[in-house]
Amino acid sequence: MEGYRVSPMAALLFIAALLAASCIPSEAAFSKGSFEDNFNIMWSEEHFKTSEDRQIWYLSLDKETGCGFQTKQRYRFGWFSMKLKLVGGDSAGVVTAYYMCSENGAGPTRDELDFEFLGNRTGQPYLIQTNVYKNGTGRREMRHMLWFDPIEDFHTYSILWNNHQIVFFIDRVPIRVHKNNGETNNFFPNKKPMYLFSSIWNADEWAARCGLEKTDWKNAPFVSSYKDFNVDGCQWEDPYPACVSTTTKNWWDQYQAWHLPDSQKMDYAWVQRNLVIYDYCKDTERYPTLPVKCSLSPWN
Repeated sequence: MEGYRVSPMAALLFIAALLAASCIPSEAAFSKGSFEDNFNIMWSEEHFKTSEDRQIWYLSLDKETGCGFQTKQRYRFGWFSMKLKLVGGDSAGVVTAYYMCSENGAGPTRDELDFEFLGNRTGQPYLIQTNVYKNGTGRREMRHMLWFDPIEDFHTYSILWNNHQIVFFIDRVPIRVHKNNGETNNFFPNKKPMYLFSSIWNADEWAARCGLEKTDWKNAPFVSSYKDFNVDGCQWEDPYPACVSTTTKNWWDQYQAWHLPDSQKMDYAWVQRNLVIYDYCKDTERYPTLPVKCSLSPWN
């Protein structure tokens, strides 16, 4: 990882960029209730706990099973945000997933937007993998290093989703932009409403150094922590949902949210220069002919 270390000057420039104005409104303006108001446990309720004030939620993984939760509601377009603190210590093989998906299970025609946090041996950095699925097809991975230690404190992970772009954010810094070119067979998930999920599970067959590093169960249970779920999106309601077509009455569906503003472009450029360690659009061995999506500019 030596080639990916960030210089002190670059870090200072990045911090200055973070102070720039953003079109994203304050999350506090649309905080949405308790865990019980928003989520159901998907499996292993005994592996789910809360703090005494019920403001922090914990998912744990042991050798028997992990745990996961999902929103009670589906959404089509909006802003979706959660604060996470990841598993500390030796977490090789452990994956904490935070994602949106159109189905409860990994169905063959699902749409999906993924954050996957890949644990590592003690002292080695976490990696974040993002992915996009359309009608069950994925293989659009990117991997990033982080500019902070995600086990020391909570950080905010967010997705902006409208009919023009999907942007993955960390602490309001855009790390990935996925654009819509408007074509019929465009690889852009925009038709199906999605739930929001999170889970913790064992993936030591691939997650750490392509499966070379295995989960050390002596360190179990592995615990990931959550708080401050925020959503400002169009809630899907059958049989004729309000969000069946786009409008411009919401900030996340207005012109300013169709593109990165100049202040966010500075942050995005910094991330691309310093933190990207894998981009499927640059993997010509895997894709001798690159997907059409790779030709779309994130800057427009």
